[in-house]
Amino acid sequence: MSNFDGRGLVSTAWLETHLSDPDLRIFDVTVHLRPSTPGPYRVESGRADYEAAHIPGAAFLDLGRDLSDAAAALPFTMPSLDALTRALGAAGVGQRSKVVAYTTTTPMWATRLWWMLRASGFDAAAVLDGGFAKWTAEGRPVEAGERRYPPADLSLAARPDAWADKAAVLAAVGDGEVCTINALSPSVHAGESQTNYGRKGHIAGSRNVPFAALLKPDGTYRDDEELRALFEAAGALGRPRAICYCGGGISATMDALALVRLGHPSVAVYDGSMAEWSRDPAMPMELGR
Repeated sequence: MSNFDGRGLVSTAWLETHLSDPDLRIFDVTVHLRPSTPGPYRVESGRADYEAAHIPGAAFLDLGRDLSDAAAALPFTMPSLDALTRALGAAGVGQRSKVVAYTTTTPMWATRLWWMLRASGFDAAAVLDGGFAKWTAEGRPVEAGERRYPPADLSLAARPDAWADKAAVLAAVGDGEVCTINALSPSVHAGESQTNYGRKGHIAGSRNVPFAALLKPDGTYRDDEELRALFEAAGALGRPRAICYCGGGISATMDALALVRLGHPSVAVYDGSMAEWSRDPAMPMELGR
């Protein structure tokens, strides 16, 4: 995790050493999901967290407002390539930029931005391993207020295979060449939790690798050997294609990052995930673990 090697992570030590790099773009992308009725949650921007304290030089990116398709029926839907390019360019991301994303909470929002960039042909991006919690626990510098980067020229090129739509996920049911992976908790996967997205359970035939299981107690990703054991147990590494999903295409990107780190040749995220799938009664679901 020492450099921008395309494997998704950089350490707090690396970032502090490179804070003065002119091409570095650091973004706090914190989002809060607050319990709500009807639910399962309501979305709250993490801008207040950012303004109170952030990594020196970092700017704030609002995933829900600025980097999602406002016309889509589901929140946090991937915007068009043109819209994403304009938004990132306005935020200061250019062709030579190196992007580091972090949050004050779960890393799923940072991995979401990382996956959006990767899916758009931008590989010079990484997630801060352990996030802001690890940064502050180590006594590294912080500042308050707001920072902005100057706008930059940016060109992106989509990687269509990085996303799977509902039709592709349906086609994968029963396909031995594809492993469909649910990143939600075991209780949600089994249909035992009160939390659900319209129908309880999981996409038929999918396996469960909970995003929380990918992390050590300090919030950093587990070592590659431990990650490999998790995904081998799910059967993901023995199949040429993996599709990750969750409730809304966010925590699934944590699993996707782990699979990329392990060298899986073809990983996709189902952007609509359970928020879309469960709304269609024709889409097959199962209960149990």
